[in-house]
Amino acid sequence: MLEDKTPNKTSLAELGEFGLINHLTQHFKCEQDSTEVGVGDDAAVIDNKDKKTLVTTDMLVEGIHFNLSYMPLKHLGYKAVMVNLSDIYAMNGTANQITVSIALSNRFPLEAIEELYAGIQLACNTYKVDLIGGDTTSSQKGLILSITAIGTANEEDIVYRNGAKENDLLVVTGDLGAAYLGLQVLERERQVFSANPNAQPDLDTYTYLVERQLKPEARKDLSGLLKELDVKPTSMIDISDGLSSEVIHLSKNSGVGCNVFEDKLPLDPQVISTCEEFNMNSTVVALNGGEDYEQLFTVAQSDFEKIKGNPNFSIIGHMTDKNEGVNLITRASQKMELTAQGWDALLKKEKE
Repeated sequence: MLEDKTPNKTSLAELGEFGLINHLTQHFKCEQDSTEVGVGDDAAVIDNKDKKTLVTTDMLVEGIHFNLSYMPLKHLGYKAVMVNLSDIYAMNGTANQITVSIALSNRFPLEAIEELYAGIQLACNTYKVDLIGGDTTSSQKGLILSITAIGTANEEDIVYRNGAKENDLLVVTGDLGAAYLGLQVLERERQVFSANPNAQPDLDTYTYLVERQLKPEARKDLSGLLKELDVKPTSMIDISDGLSSEVIHLSKNSGVGCNVFEDKLPLDPQVISTCEEFNMNSTVVALNGGEDYEQLFTVAQSDFEKIKGNPNFSIIGHMTDKNEGVNLITRASQKMELTAQGWDALLKKEKE
């Protein structure tokens, strides 16, 4: 007889809630001086002394925010942490701790959740943040993952969304649109596999795009880069829902208008070639794709010399009088009103 090599799967019921928490968090070590008490008591204890505390949270729901047919659980755990750390960095802060809460259906064995937590732990180790608590519960449908990130910043260093002034320069880190195209590639391969389970995915030419979707990196480096240049942004926001949405947020919160220049949008060559393959407009993808987790910020014009030519930044526009509105200046020098067509979970649900 052939030996049964099917891996054993451990039911979560065998451990119970507290046994599961202890099992999943036993290898997490606290590295932050501010973490006085982490996992294991009724509440965590954090001592930030004279710094301001920053708190942000995001929830990811299976079938809405991720599809496990192509999103490995380890990658999901890593990405879920990045989603939250990016918000802390958008305040020009330092991320220090996270809490993790999950709701699970009985289709997930212990080994699957270990994979999820392996990704969370990798993110914690890479970005030097401590896991200090959370919650686990059951779900009748799939997996729900909620992470809260806690950070700190000196009061004088915090950057809000409402500080942009007329004539400020609009700046973005990295490049845009790759994460959205990575999702399109993965969705196409999923459909091919559904039609022919023997088909093998062909992702070699889309490595950068797929990585940007499955394993994004938050811009922890930005605060240091700006300090080296002696630049403090007047406003900032992370790019999670699409560039157009974030530009509109900054403009509305600051009470100014904005002109974004199409020919200044930073695009990776793989984005351009894949847009041609998929018959997509690269400008539309860059403006509305979302999930790039880059940072969008404004600086005074007097800082132009400090940031021009820096490979980490692209100056893509400037802020204007509020009455001018928020516009895209096309390559043909036409002015078009910029609308928010990026991700909106509530609108998506209503349309469904």
